[in-house]
Formats: sequence, C-alpha cells, structure tokens
Amino acid sequence: MKVRSATPDDVSLIVSFIQKKSEFDRHIGTFSGVLRVSEEKVIKTLFGSIPFAYVLFAESLDSEVGFALYGFRYSSFAGQPSIWLDDLYVDENIRSQGTGKVLMDRLAEIAKKNECSHLAWNADARNIRGLSFYHHLGAEITEQHGSRCFLKWVP
Repeated sequence: MKVRSATPDDVSLIVSFIQKKSEFDRHIGTFSGVLRVSEEKVIKTLFGSIPFAYVLFAESLDSEVGFALYGFRYSSFAGQPSIWLDDLYVDENIRSQGTGKVLMDRLAEIAKKNECSHLAWNADARNIRGLSFYHHLGAEITEQHGSRCFLKWVP
C-alpha cells in the first residue's frame, strides 16, 4: 500500500471518490442533498493558483482504493495551523485492511512537517465503524451536536 498526492491528471478520479463518499453518506443518512461537484470546480479549487484543499490517494496494486481530502486552518490564538480532514473514504471491499490507517498516518506526517497543532474532522454518530476506527487511532470526540461528532487527533 502506498500513498500519493493527487495531481491535475487525477481530477476525474477525485470526482469519482467524492461521488463514492456521497453515496456512503447518503446510505447512512448523513447526506440528502444534491452533489454539485464537477471536474471544472475541482480543477479551479484544488489545482488553481491558490489550492483550497489537497487530496491523497491510497494505492494497492496500481489501483486507487482510498482517498483523503484535507485543508489547513490557522488559529491566531495558537499561532499554529491545524489540518481539517473533510473526507476520508476507503472502498468497501478493502475496509479494515489498513488503508484508512495508512492515509491517516500520512496526514499525521504532513501535520508534523507543517507544525500543525492537531487534525480535526467530524463524523456522524451513526457511523459506528468509522468512530471505532478513529478511537483506535487515538482521536477524541471533543463535541457532539445531535448526530454530529467533532473529533480531534494529536498524532
């Protein structure tokens, strides 16, 4: 298993993973809206002059099986950045085989390299498998509002 950063050649692959993630979220009841992402928007927002987010892919046997979409935030009070994990998705047929851990480990490396204070994200309380995975990483639920859990991990 290896992890690589997305390139402009991956735009259609990025969109396909966002679609898979939205289908997963729709299945567990956390997304009922209309997916409005497009290849044009991805090109402009991830590969334009100011990238607003970044994508990592996990590859197994030259096939992408997982992705993480993240960005940086900055705390003026801490004087440090942190990473906001917007999406983490692993193909269903390869879950529980270490792919998510490999992606999270790479995010931890990026956080350390950039002197980030922590990684944060949210997850739905109905995603028991995901919450268990995050708990095993050492992440903590910092807040919960209804079915939305806010998590923090200091690698």
